[in-house]
Amino acid sequence: MKTLVALLAWCLLFVLCWPLAVLALLAWPFVWLLSLPFRLVGITFSALFAFLHALLMLPARLLGGGRHAPLVSA
Repeated sequence: MKTLVALLAWCLLFVLCWPLAVLALLAWPFVWLLSLPFRLVGITFSALFAFLHALLMLPARLLGGGRHAPLVSA
């Protein structure tokens, strides 16, 4: 759906101002290449925070925190 909206927006731009639409089409790969390092940094930080969360929550998971033990009647 997102791709369809982008395509329709580009077609509208092409009808209204074709030089700008062609420039946008030619510039898009360069913009993607420039944003790639920022995406990689974002993925790295996301993985780092997930690892830290798992590491800090490990003792609670080992001790069964958050789960209620079933009541055993003798």
